[in-house]
Amino acid sequence: MADKIIENNQVSMMGKIAAGFTFSHQVFGEGFYMTELLVKRLSDSEDRIPVMVSERLVDVTQDYIGEYVEIHGQFRSYNRHEEKHNRLVLSVFSRELKFVEEEDETVPVNQIFLDGYICKPPVYRKTPLGREIADVLLAVNRPYGKSDYIPCICWGRNARYASAFEVGGHVLIWGRIQSREYMKRIGENETEKRVAYEVSVSKLEYME
Repeated sequence: MADKIIENNQVSMMGKIAAGFTFSHQVFGEGFYMTELLVKRLSDSEDRIPVMVSERLVDVTQDYIGEYVEIHGQFRSYNRHEEKHNRLVLSVFSRELKFVEEEDETVPVNQIFLDGYICKPPVYRKTPLGREIADVLLAVNRPYGKSDYIPCICWGRNARYASAFEVGGHVLIWGRIQSREYMKRIGENETEKRVAYEVSVSKLEYME
């Protein structure tokens, strides 16, 4: 059962470790730590992706900044309570991690596959330049009755296709994880720079 569930949320990426390991939490005596991976885009810019790693996969006391790693795992979410509301926090949960040479062309740089369910109506809009976009929130089941809530962004004809999806619809998505900076209003005259993470969709399929 658990293996079947794992198949519905698969991430493969290669990138450069950009931060030291900071303690996140412990489960049954196993410590989990956060770091960040710089992952190249085709356009020469980079995404900065948060990654959660078990202390069993890597020596978290060492400094690996600048080293390249290949990671296989899942894109996960949890709700962090902040003041008056919950904030969706996303990170890649690493099941496998290995160090690689930078030039390893055989390793997928940033790929994700999700098999889940639409959990709120898609938001379709056009940019000022007329580019079509649709925001989709996908619930992906995990074992033991849990789910991850993954924001996905579709473009062009994928956006038009996704705009008709109904809540509860079963959808398969292929794409890449991206980071995006935005300004969050936190007071009357105060804003704060934050980073959002989402799946940029390259292909999607509605399961009848």
